[in-house]
Amino acid sequence: MQVLRAAFARLRSRIPASLGAKLVAILTGIGLLGAGAVALLLALVITPGFDQLEQAAVDGHVERTRAALSEYASKVQASVRDYGDWNESYTYMAAPNRAFEEDSFATSAMVNLGVNGMAYVTPAGKVVIARWLNIDNGRDQPAMRARLLDAIGKIDFAKALAQDNSASFYVRLGDHIAAIGIAQVRRTDGTGPARGHVVMARLITSAQLSTLLQVKATLDVPHPVPDATVVRHENTLAVAVPVRGADGLPVASATYQVPRDLSALGRNMLLLAVGGTTLLLLVVMAVLSMMIVRLVLRPLNRVERHMGVVRGSGNLVPLAEAPRQDEIGSLVTSFNAMLSQLRDLREQVEAQSFKLGQSESAVAVMHNVRNALNPISTVLSQGLAQGPSADRALLDRALAELADESIPAVRRQKLAAFLAAAFEGELRAREDRKEQLSIGRDALHNVLEIIGGQQEQAHERPPLDTCDVTDLVARNATIARYSGIASIAFNFPSQPHWVLANRVLLSQVIGNLFSNAAEAIAATGRDGGSISVTIHDLDGGVEVMIRDDGEGFDPEGAPQLFQRGFSTRAHKSGGLGLHWCANSMVAMGGTLTLRSEGVGHGARAILHLQASDAMKAGMAA
Repeated sequence: MQVLRAAFARLRSRIPASLGAKLVAILTGIGLLGAGAVALLLALVITPGFDQLEQAAVDGHVERTRAALSEYASKVQASVRDYGDWNESYTYMAAPNRAFEEDSFATSAMVNLGVNGMAYVTPAGKVVIARWLNIDNGRDQPAMRARLLDAIGKIDFAKALAQDNSASFYVRLGDHIAAIGIAQVRRTDGTGPARGHVVMARLITSAQLSTLLQVKATLDVPHPVPDATVVRHENTLAVAVPVRGADGLPVASATYQVPRDLSALGRNMLLLAVGGTTLLLLVVMAVLSMMIVRLVLRPLNRVERHMGVVRGSGNLVPLAEAPRQDEIGSLVTSFNAMLSQLRDLREQVEAQSFKLGQSESAVAVMHNVRNALNPISTVLSQGLAQGPSADRALLDRALAELADESIPAVRRQKLAAFLAAAFEGELRAREDRKEQLSIGRDALHNVLEIIGGQQEQAHERPPLDTCDVTDLVARNATIARYSGIASIAFNFPSQPHWVLANRVLLSQVIGNLFSNAAEAIAATGRDGGSISVTIHDLDGGVEVMIRDDGEGFDPEGAPQLFQRGFSTRAHKSGGLGLHWCANSMVAMGGTLTLRSEGVGHGARAILHLQASDAMKAGMAA
């Protein structure tokens, strides 16, 4: 309270006529009185005394639970100690015999001992004999016997005994918990070197635990707690005590709930305190509401309404408000100054955006034109590099000899075969040139489309039409094979997938991604690689995944790939390809994502596009 009072005093001295000082004066007078009364009631009547009483009750419950679990396990330990310090057991471990087993492991003997499982173990850890019995019906349970053997194999007998001849602890056997007792096998008088160990197990159930604790308890096997835990609910206390194993780690939890009788009395006292402060709080809220509405909310509401008008109309008109000497007046002044600055900045940004848009659009078009012209250059280079399929002099000589009637028939047949082969080779060469020229024509057509659509793309949102993305992938894949960077094998689906996009822009995006993938493959130093494309129909959209086996990239640097001017190629500059592709995808209502498992693991480009109405109708059908 003294700290708050001093802080309020400093604030009043700093801003003597401010709105904050007025509100502080009201809160100080009314809030301190109410807070002091509530704090006095809680401090003197409720909090300390009932917390101590309830904690003492909780400690008692926890100690009784630990004592009950220890007593249950100690009974098994007492039984196993009798079998351990027994001459007949000592003799049996030296020379196992059936008579001892039939007598000591008889159903009646185990029922009298009240144990479910028994076993004799050699010093080397080998189980000589083991049995698990359902003492309620006297039947053997092989599954529980197997779990007992598995648990015995995990017991460190030397550590568990800790310089003693017997010990007890709890073990989890599947979904069950058993108290385990172990003892060294010695003579009845305790002499002689230990010839092994005898193990006894007795199941403990939730019903048995409830009987021991005299409260409804449950063994929580799947969720053991490391230490005693108490969870306080409104009317009950949820107590969980660990059931510890041989190594001291919990194997289960003994859980139960006890009523919070002491808290009921505390709640009654709390109601008294609440009743005494309710009226005070109502008065405080009434006074504060009137003062806050008058001094704060109404002026702020006028500012908010004006901001709505500015946001709706776009006109940065200043707020006309009566001058005030407090924080609200300062806020209005700062708000009007901000509107004036925004108006000036808007004019500057509009002018700069127009110039920047023209420059970026031109550079982006040149980037796409360069990618589209690469296949044309490759086709022309290959055409110029090809020589004639046959030597012209040889052809002329063969024709001359064939025209000579004095040439023997055999020679004439050979000449005819040679000329036919030469003409066939020339025909194949012509077909190859025709195919390459067709590819070059498609690439040139792509360039013309890029240039032709530039003006419309630069000034308005691109029109979206239904187009087959599979056809665009196939077309760009055919062109990319002649990029001249590396030998690339393409794999893409043949079934059409109709999307809603701008066909020219989408073709450029796919062509850019293929070009980047080809460069990534060439960067690995290999002579070739592969690019696979998969297309999946999603709910209301289409996903196109382009995967290459190129050099890949660091996943942490994926966002940097879309930055304007960034490029992973040291011999290149610009880096507008992916930046332009991402913006184009957003303009078409889609997204572009780049993923990679790391350097040397290839990369994946994922395009999310809108499905056309035709595809949606087909999916619905």
